[in-house]
Amino acid sequence: MSESRTQDLSDSSAEARKPVRSGKSSATIYDIAKLAGVNPSTVSRALSKPGRVSAKTQKLIEDAAAQLEYRVNPFARALPTGRTNTLALIVADITNPTFFGIIRGAESTATARDYTLMLAESAESADTELTAARRMLATVDGLILASPRMDDNHIRELAREKPVVVINRQVDGVPSVVPDVNKGIGEAVRNLAANGHRKVAYVAGPPQSWMTARRWEGVKAACEWSHLECVQLPSPKPTVDGGRQVARDVVASGATAVMTYNDLLAIGLMQELQAAGMQVPDRISIVGFDDIFGADFTTPALTTIRSPMTACGTEAATLLMEVLHGAEEVSPALQVETELVLRGSSGRLLVADHPA
Repeated sequence: MSESRTQDLSDSSAEARKPVRSGKSSATIYDIAKLAGVNPSTVSRALSKPGRVSAKTQKLIEDAAAQLEYRVNPFARALPTGRTNTLALIVADITNPTFFGIIRGAESTATARDYTLMLAESAESADTELTAARRMLATVDGLILASPRMDDNHIRELAREKPVVVINRQVDGVPSVVPDVNKGIGEAVRNLAANGHRKVAYVAGPPQSWMTARRWEGVKAACEWSHLECVQLPSPKPTVDGGRQVARDVVASGATAVMTYNDLLAIGLMQELQAAGMQVPDRISIVGFDDIFGADFTTPALTTIRSPMTACGTEAATLLMEVLHGAEEVSPALQVETELVLRGSSGRLLVADHPA
């Protein structure tokens, strides 16, 4: 018999020894047990709680599982344990770069602890957010709400069902991670005062946003301390387009400096004012909030108050898993610091433009 014919027969024999499963159905512990030559109960122990079988049997089962491309079904695992090792994160607007850091921080922290993170967005709708939260709680161990728009009672209702942590919000009885806006705002207002400004406009975020109210309180307090006048202006939406739409109101307010609820509003406002012939910062200074990716892509680069969003996502996921694993003491309200990032969109007024 030729060498090539012998090789063909050898390959066919090896192929015949491989386990065969009909269609594309996933492997089960029974398939693994058959291939490894052990009982299904032994496979279950080896895969769910390594160390309960001998090292030799463990290796045999792991090799069989790898050969069959076996993947643990988290929902099947939840039947005896009640846990899926899955967390949910709902953000207010997935297109807003503010949430990129939160998602990354929560995802990396969950992965490091062998959890899977599921993601959804509310599109700035309290009703959509509540519906998504109720659906996700049926299949996850816990929930993170980033800048939630629903009311406190609904959040507490969800927290009674399963552990919940909120970001950019404080709700009585629910653990939270919140940036301390006062430090960054204080630095920004003092810088504006030093540059000769006497009136500051704050462009607000969505009315249902807990954080926009805290930022306005911070601006008022800092302006009072620095003896500056301040005024709050509503925005139609917390986006670049919303910033463009509020430009006329900003000019009409008489303010020479503007602080916005987020960087997207600041960018849109800057674009619209520049299109109308107003020089930034010579005629008007603009300060954003969050320091999103791309905040320094504008001309001039945007001065902003940096919120450590990645740290918020990390801390929220860590806090949630501490609750899930029965930690005796969990921080009810964890704060992270903000800071002023000084760039080109804020600067000194000309003395002639700013009479005493």
